[in-house]
Amino acid sequence: MDKGRLFIFSAASGTGKTSLAKALIESMPNLAFSVSHTTRPPRAGEQHGTHYYFVNQEQFDEMVAADRFLEHATVFGNFYGTSRAAVENMLRQGKNVILDIDWQGAHAIKEKMPESVSIFILPPSRAELKARLIKRGQDSREVIESRMRQAMAEMAHYPEFDHVVVNDDFDSALGDLRAIITGVGSPRPLNVDIQALLSD
Repeated sequence: MDKGRLFIFSAASGTGKTSLAKALIESMPNLAFSVSHTTRPPRAGEQHGTHYYFVNQEQFDEMVAADRFLEHATVFGNFYGTSRAAVENMLRQGKNVILDIDWQGAHAIKEKMPESVSIFILPPSRAELKARLIKRGQDSREVIESRMRQAMAEMAHYPEFDHVVVNDDFDSALGDLRAIITGVGSPRPLNVDIQALLSD
């Protein structure tokens, strides 16, 4: 059995990477999602073991000490980590695996697993990203402004990734990602002025 491949999805909060990853997994039977551990509380509708493994700080620290994470990071005051055993087990089974992590985690994974494929997903504009964050209805105005500032810093790291996909139209972005994962066809040329996105 051939070993699976690891695909790293990174994006600013609100860009839609988790929804894209879910749609890909539903339509591609050999694709699996790596469920991260986190110390943040569950949001409405999130289930333990499906969206995240929700653990307390002591449990998380014990996993760090035991070197059970491929990477771990602090995001907005909460801790996130990718289980080494879970990822390696799926790859050995021939599954292609998606990791949904930030750019720092992507760097850490690339150092340990250089054969992994990193993909950065961008919104079509700053205004659209803010509109998506507001539409989620999960955060206060202050938190949204904080996430927007963080998004600008995160998106500046897009050149460090193997591929860049713009989520301007969900189905089109899905097709771009499917082309990268399968190696069949080509993703669309970038249809957004990224420098304008980062500086407007």
